[in-house]
Amino acid sequence: MVVETQVEHRLPVRKLFAASVGNALEWFDWTIYATFSIYFATAFFPAGNDALAQINTFATYALAFFFRPLGGVLLGRFADLKGRKPAMILTIVLMAGGSVAIAILPTYAQVGWLAPILLLLARVAQGLSLGGEVSNASAYLAEIAPKERRGRYSAFFYISTGSAVLVASVLGFVLSKTMSKADLSSYGWRIPFLLGGILGLIGLWLRRSLAETEQFERNREKAEKVKRPLLLTIKEHPKAVGQIVGVSMLSTLCYYTFFSALTPFAVTTRKADAVDVFLALSIATALFVALQYPMGALADRLGRKPQLLVWSAATAVVIVPLSTLVKPGFWNLLVVFCVGLALYTAMTSIAPALMSELFPTELRGLGIGAWYNLTVALFGGTAPLVIKLLSNAGLSTVFFWYVAAGAAIAFVVISRLPETKASELK
Repeated sequence: MVVETQVEHRLPVRKLFAASVGNALEWFDWTIYATFSIYFATAFFPAGNDALAQINTFATYALAFFFRPLGGVLLGRFADLKGRKPAMILTIVLMAGGSVAIAILPTYAQVGWLAPILLLLARVAQGLSLGGEVSNASAYLAEIAPKERRGRYSAFFYISTGSAVLVASVLGFVLSKTMSKADLSSYGWRIPFLLGGILGLIGLWLRRSLAETEQFERNREKAEKVKRPLLLTIKEHPKAVGQIVGVSMLSTLCYYTFFSALTPFAVTTRKADAVDVFLALSIATALFVALQYPMGALADRLGRKPQLLVWSAATAVVIVPLSTLVKPGFWNLLVVFCVGLALYTAMTSIAPALMSELFPTELRGLGIGAWYNLTVALFGGTAPLVIKLLSNAGLSTVFFWYVAAGAAIAFVVISRLPETKASELK
């Protein structure tokens, strides 16, 4: 009699973190830009009008986002032709270089308008990098995962992201607690960007040891034969394009609302204490990280669709009431960040799996890179700027109704998604 034994699956943790570390660096850099913008805005723009300087800083933030689709197309196509590994190495070099550049840039007082121009160029490099990083890291994680565990593997994408944002938040808390506002505005804001460069070197070292995915190797020749790949995503996969745009719209609004826009909004518009904001965000981000793997595992068992429907419906209902709690008081802020980010894990835990399951391998890097990043550019890059402009006009609550409307649209899109749990990648 033959006795069958089931071998317990072991997660390739080192490989998962190596694939995810670039994404961690990307989001660390983008988060510290938004978080510390209240301190360095007048370093790169004329002093005397702090509100205008901050608006200009957010405009630079938004402009860099519009290079993300270009990065997604160029680096996504590069990954589809040459491999996920070389593409991921290139993106981390671009991002780390941009971070170090910002850390050492001269100020407006030193070089005049050359300062914001150099800032924009550094942000453009990071925008191109991030455009390729999200799609290529997502594809890598999905392609190395067993089909029944793709949600669990995908969870590491935002475990890394959340951990990086947590480091950025804790750094903001520590620096705001130990340094005066004058010192933060003078030189303290440069410290996180220098740290980003160090993280980049660590990420580069980890990624050099990665092996290429078998899924890519099997489809390399097919990718080389593809002509006009961007047009092909629309022509042959229009539903996938519409679905990734609809879901990514709400995901983007959630991310930049809770991780970027709310911090300067709470401090400058609602007059909340910066230390309270950073502490509340840090605690909520720890919860966000802790929930990723359980939510990824849940989606592997119950499916992608039910989880996403709960997320979009709940966000549509609670986002406006939550916005009324953004005011002075630590416990108010903790509720806002914890509820918002806990709900968001329903999407983030399975994002790489969901997006990768929509496109075939020969179009996966470009398909995700182009359409995800275009959506992020339109709705994410403008989020801090929109909330700032509305706040200055006394219409801050309109922004949260805008997010609620996005959640309602996403609910409709998700209801039409095919269930892809445990499906074979095309």
